[in-house]
Amino acid sequence: MLRRIGDILASRKEEIADLMTREMGKPLAETRGDVQEGIDTAYYAASEGRRLFGHTVPSELRNKWAMSFRRPIGVAGIITPFNFPMAIPTWKMFPALVCGNPCIFKPAEDVPHTGHVLVEVFLEAGLPPEVIQLVHGLGEAVGAAIVNHPLIPLISFTGSTETGRIVGETCGRLHKRLSLEMGGKNAMLVFDDADLDLALDGVVWGAFGTTGQRCTATSRLVLQDGIHDNFLSRLVERARSLRLGDGRKEETDVGPLINDASRQKVERYVDIGQSEGADIVCGGRRATGKGLENGFFFEPTIFARVRPGMRIEQEEIFGPVLSVLRFRTPDEAFAINNDVKYGLSSSVYTANVNVSMRAMNELDNGITYINAPTIGAEAHLPFGGVKQTGNGHREGGWEVYEFYSETKVGYLDFSGALQRAQIDNY
Repeated sequence: MLRRIGDILASRKEEIADLMTREMGKPLAETRGDVQEGIDTAYYAASEGRRLFGHTVPSELRNKWAMSFRRPIGVAGIITPFNFPMAIPTWKMFPALVCGNPCIFKPAEDVPHTGHVLVEVFLEAGLPPEVIQLVHGLGEAVGAAIVNHPLIPLISFTGSTETGRIVGETCGRLHKRLSLEMGGKNAMLVFDDADLDLALDGVVWGAFGTTGQRCTATSRLVLQDGIHDNFLSRLVERARSLRLGDGRKEETDVGPLINDASRQKVERYVDIGQSEGADIVCGGRRATGKGLENGFFFEPTIFARVRPGMRIEQEEIFGPVLSVLRFRTPDEAFAINNDVKYGLSSSVYTANVNVSMRAMNELDNGITYINAPTIGAEAHLPFGGVKQTGNGHREGGWEVYEFYSETKVGYLDFSGALQRAQIDNY
């Protein structure tokens, strides 16, 4: 069934990408990628269904057989955000289903259409209706009902760190298995020896793709002294050239924010950054002009002369706002990267293999890219972070199947006598 779901998504890719862009705003190139993640995840999950391995191991005692295997846990409550309305639900539901868990799925209230179509595809592929339930509503109502329900033992949540804290407290009290995927404050570190053209492309995509509404967004740019001024000047020029508008038009680079509350939040952080002494060198205002009258558009914004510890450098904004900092040595750059409460993704642009390997070991993130921006997840690799980004579980890859299944150990004693392992074996 999962393979059929992948086939249906592939055949309807353009249609679903278009409806997703109409619903949440990001350009078609991005929503096509969102659907493709769902396709890739379907095919990967279908193959992982053959690899839910246990172990058959020797026993300490004669005439005794010992083994382990994977069992379903129960109904999975799936709560997902607006920014990747196809990819993230499939990251969660496909592994849950292949492990044998039915799902109750609540998409973000801003993107009900994409979630509805996804469940229709499930049913078209032959998934029994009782195995997938779709509920719409506000998080504080429907989401809370799912988290608090005594017959839903398994919760997977992606959203803000603050909401995740509440979900975590509730699940801890009710002894539920929980996967949290929350915020990020991701840094790109660019060294003097970097390929600056490549780094420039990377930061523009990392910071302003999806209008900055990614947990993996590049929200901090940390530049070494030798290239700081030149790189910043080139970046401002590129950011000013980005075209805002209807994401269904191929020439559009940046779409609107998801709603007015998000735009107001970005405006508050622009004010905070200025009050802290940072300088706006690009953007900082609501975007206006022909074609921008009816969306929640905001200009791509760059703050220069940002210092470690400023709120705009520490707190997740979830919009098209980039903070630029300066460093001298690798130690200083790594310290800036690590000195936030989040730990999702990091990025290093350098030609120095020693710095690259140090970064892999020393940057306190779940993901580190070398010579690529802080975004991008592949279906067959674990995705997630440390500190206040998550609670240790991972989406995607092989590890997620351990989250959605329980290890059961079985013993078969065919000795015909009482055997007491640690007593009779010595």
